[in-house]
Amino acid sequence: MENLKSAADVLFILMGGIMVLAMHSGFAFLELGTVRAKNQVNALVKILCDFSISTIAYFFVGYAVAYGVGFFSGAETLAEKNGYDLVKFFFLLTFAAATPAIISGGIAERARFYPQLAASALVVALVYPFFEGIAWNQQFGVQAWMKASFGEEFHDFAGSVVVHAVGGWIALTAVLFLGARTGRYAKDGNVSAAHPPSSIPFLALGAWILAVGWFGFNVMSAQTLDKVSGLVAMNSLMAMVGGTLAALAAGKNDPGFVHNGPLAGLVAVCAGSDVMHPIGSLLVGAVAGFIFVTMFTLTQNRWKIDDVLGVWPLHGLCGAWGGIAAGIFGSKALGGMGGVAFMSQLSGTVLGILVALVGGALVYGILKSIVGLRLDEEQEFNGADLSIHKISSTP
Repeated sequence: MENLKSAADVLFILMGGIMVLAMHSGFAFLELGTVRAKNQVNALVKILCDFSISTIAYFFVGYAVAYGVGFFSGAETLAEKNGYDLVKFFFLLTFAAATPAIISGGIAERARFYPQLAASALVVALVYPFFEGIAWNQQFGVQAWMKASFGEEFHDFAGSVVVHAVGGWIALTAVLFLGARTGRYAKDGNVSAAHPPSSIPFLALGAWILAVGWFGFNVMSAQTLDKVSGLVAMNSLMAMVGGTLAALAAGKNDPGFVHNGPLAGLVAVCAGSDVMHPIGSLLVGAVAGFIFVTMFTLTQNRWKIDDVLGVWPLHGLCGAWGGIAAGIFGSKALGGMGGVAFMSQLSGTVLGILVALVGGALVYGILKSIVGLRLDEEQEFNGADLSIHKISSTP
């Protein structure tokens, strides 16, 4: 009976990993549709290669940093219990690899290809798993301290902070180190080139792929069948539609905002999707949709931060909101399941942001000083990194 249960759990978490893997195609098409046409090839190649280098980094280093587990025993040992530990690694890898995919959207159109691959490797090997181990594996006694101090541990069921806020705040450091795209802002500080999305259909396709895959991202975070919860699916749905409708209203029918709205809601609901009431999730998603539209506009037009896909507002800020919101709407007083504390959620969220800022500054600062991050003017003018922009004539 135990073997049957293990086999079912293997299939369950394997399907979750496959759904989150499919989300990476969503990242690719969302970026493809947003960047200018001359940079579309770069966007596609970058996402696939980032995922591949992330796999190597997480397999050899990152997973051990987060969980103290390696893969250097024989295959027979690794395959015990139907290989559940292996598919769990695959599932968690797809989360880890989302961090470079998030960063990619912020630094699009002017980052050098190979230095960014190096940055992805360092982020997934060291920065991301450092906080992952704190939040999800009790490392360094941080969770125990929060429970003793505030009554509950920091709760992040599916990664509002661990994945999205960390990725979004690292992206902010990368964007600041790179600077704006050439010609984006005039000398007087005004926007001189709007750079509208090159393809709304591709942008919409990416958003839909991400939204559908997110139900694997959230629901399968239970990791075993006996812990699966329909409440997570319902809360994900309500946050998705709340984000969509808020972005529709705040963005004044702009299709780019409309299709990022559901993603903002889904980012925010990850942390508390297992403890909030569906009405609470609807409100959390709606606030996230409003945050994205408002802050994307501010960063681009007033603060002159050239975050191409708006990944800091979408993932960094909405992820932070989701971490804090779990401590509000997850409480029994607001119809939630309880088991959360506001101060733990606030502290854990701030800690995640600090890890991201320090880690991102170290990774991108060191790479900038050693090899450089930025394309030269000719490469940027012609479109992305010419070293990967060649199409073979061989059939």
